[in-house]
Formats: sequence, C-alpha cells, structure tokens
Amino acid sequence: MRTVFWDYDSDSTKMIDQRQLPWEFIVAEFTDYREVARSINEMYVRGAPAIGAAAAFGMALAARQSTAKDRLALLRDLETAASTLNAARPTAVNLAWGVRRMLRVAANEELESIDDVRDAILAEAQKLADEDVELNKRMGYNGAELISDGDTILHHCNTGALATVDWGTALGVVFAAHEQGKKIHVLVDETRPRLQGARLTAWELHQRGISFDLIADNAAGHFMRTGQVDIVLVGSDRTAANGDVANKIGTYKLAVVAKENGVPFYPVVPTSTVDLELAHGDLIPIEERSDEEVLEVFGKSIAPAGITARNPAFDVTPHRYVTGIVTEAGIVYPPFVKNLRAAVEAEEKGRLEIGD
Repeated sequence: MRTVFWDYDSDSTKMIDQRQLPWEFIVAEFTDYREVARSINEMYVRGAPAIGAAAAFGMALAARQSTAKDRLALLRDLETAASTLNAARPTAVNLAWGVRRMLRVAANEELESIDDVRDAILAEAQKLADEDVELNKRMGYNGAELISDGDTILHHCNTGALATVDWGTALGVVFAAHEQGKKIHVLVDETRPRLQGARLTAWELHQRGISFDLIADNAAGHFMRTGQVDIVLVGSDRTAANGDVANKIGTYKLAVVAKENGVPFYPVVPTSTVDLELAHGDLIPIEERSDEEVLEVFGKSIAPAGITARNPAFDVTPHRYVTGIVTEAGIVYPPFVKNLRAAVEAEEKGRLEIGD
C-alpha cells in the first residue's frame, strides 16, 4: 500500500495515519483540501516527498470541491487552496513544489472546460505520485553503491516508504542494499520529540526483516567515536543550492560528530527537494512546533507543570559537513553549487523529454 494515494471509487485521497503506528494501521480518507492541509500539519503524513504528493492530491480535491462556473473563478479557488496547503508546513519544499505543479496544469489554456481542468489536475497529481516511486528506487540503488557487505548504517528520523509515496529516500538505500544481499545493520535514532525513528523506521525495518538496533539520539556520538558506524544516511526536507541541508532536528549534530570521527555523511535527496532559488541554508524557514511535543509523550507530561519549551522541527547542516548527496540523477559531490544544479537540470530535462 502507498503512503498517500487517490481512491478513484470514492473520489477521495487516502493516507496512512502515521500518528497511530506502530500500534494501529489506519488509513484516513479526505474529501476536503482543508482537511488535507490539517493532516499535513498534524503529521498524519510526513516526509517531504509524501507531503508533496498529499498536497498535489489536495489540489485535486480543491478542484473538485470548487463550485466555480468558469475557468477564472476556478483558478481563484485553486489559489486559495494553494495558500492553505502551503501554510501547513513551511520547511518542506516539496509541498510548495507539488502545489505549483498543479497550478501550472490548471493555467494551461488548451484545457477547454472546467471539467477538463479538474481531470488534468488529478492526472498530474497521480503522475507526480507515480514518479516519486520510480525515482526513489533509482535513488536507492544509486546510494546502495556506497554500502559494503557488513556495513553498519546510522539513520535519523524516518525516510522509508512512509516518508514518500513508496520505497523511501535514505531508507530506500538500505532497502536496496538489503535486496542486493548485503549483510547490513542499522542503528536507528529514536528521533525525539515525535519518535519517528522508534515508531516508524523500526516498524519498517522490522517488516522487511533487516537487522537493526534502536538507540537513544544521544548515543549516536558514542557509536561513531568507538568505530561502530560505517556511514550516516539521512533525508532532507529542503536542500539549498550550495548543498546546505535542512532535515529533522538533530541532523546537524550527527553531521558534526561524523566529520570529527571520519564517518561519511550522505543526505539522500530527490532533486525535487533541492531549492536552487535559495543560495544557502540560513534562508530556509525553520518550522517551530508546539512545545507540547517536548513537554509530553503520548499525552503524558514528562516535565514540571507550567514550564515552556522550544521545539524547532528541523535544523540546517552546512555543506562542509556533507560528504556527498545521493539523488536519482546520481551521487553528487562538491562543489555542490555547480554539481547540484547540473543534477537538477539533467533530471528536469529528462522529465521534459519523456513528457514530449
């Protein structure tokens, strides 16, 4: 089952409610784009590629919800929906990317009727989702070239099938290496405060029968200093043009410690997550979430009453700590300003040629 998908029988978008894992497997259904925006904000769905697909299907819902009688009115309704969806989570660039892609389709003047626009947006959202699965597999096997038989891989947050439409980014590399028959072991950061590593990554690895141990986030430095880690693999919610990487909070600390101990550090990044319009990572907006996520665990307070907390959801890893960036177009090495742009442009050119 895909993480997020369109149900053609009910004309709705559905997604795995990741808040309930690993205890329950629940598929939520949405018929209103505002509810899709809420689901993104409340983390029914998370992970940059999955958020992008959810937003695209949210735009398809918005087109169907609209009572517009002409194209101009429909476009106004879609712009309103786009603003609502874009506000759901500001750091993940795939969200805005997916929304923009749907707006470009809607603006195509060759579409003669409102229903043609609605159908075209849904078809493009489905195409976006299908592309995500295909490029994730390419990216996974590109990254698997970095993995040797017997390696121990340190992984942060969740970057598997649950973070994408299917397969995964950094965990997709792990899955590819496992399929190749390599004997690998994964050290899984629990990933406070929402425990995506403990709840989701551990669940995915267990489902696939891949060897792993769950570790406290603060134990990662110990394992690297004592030579028990061969490579660090992480995802990215937005990558700047110079190779700075915004990812789940705690990634920066891993990168610094990896550099100190000579451990290769590789973000695994679809080119859709590369924002060439941002020169460096300090320009990336960092989402700050409710302090309840830090003060409580599953609804139970773990701190004194009446105190406050800070809860940035992401941090930025400067490119000097990045060994290389795995993409569907290949593994990109420094200088990132030049080579990341080349990878993005090559991938975009390939998609255009396929579309033509």
